[in-house]
Amino acid sequence: MTLDTRPMAIFDLDGTLSDSGRRQRFLERRPRDWKAFFAAAPDDPPLAEGVELCLKAAEECEVVYLTGRPERCRRDTLGWLRAQGLPEGRLFMRRNDDRRPALHTKMEILRRLVRDRELRMLVDDDALVCDAAERAGLRVVRARWATPSEALKDAQEREGRT
Repeated sequence: MTLDTRPMAIFDLDGTLSDSGRRQRFLERRPRDWKAFFAAAPDDPPLAEGVELCLKAAEECEVVYLTGRPERCRRDTLGWLRAQGLPEGRLFMRRNDDRRPALHTKMEILRRLVRDRELRMLVDDDALVCDAAERAGLRVVRARWATPSEALKDAQEREGRT
């Protein structure tokens, strides 16, 4: 296998490439229904702006996917990426037992990835992740094309589930 030396373009999934809006109802109830939330992910429609940016980035960059989804969702996530015609790329997910906020899990992975590789851009909709990445000197594109969800934001930061 040849090492890819192109700059990386790192893309989040939910709210960046996939429209997880119709799944938010599972997070608005108490207790939150995480099983149903993730089970419905393969049916998410793509977000045209994110998909277009990802395809354009793939012309010059290695595309890498970084999501707060748990590892148990890998097969469904890879299937969704293929179904949307998105470029093949490494997929980084949180461990199934990792309940830290998305900010912590994503920044830990990002630091590892950019240690010895150029990052052309990180594309994410999570403001806290974007803020931290910018403070670390990374180039960030804020995905503002999806309708924000307070339930998802709360879940990302308080429960560390996505």
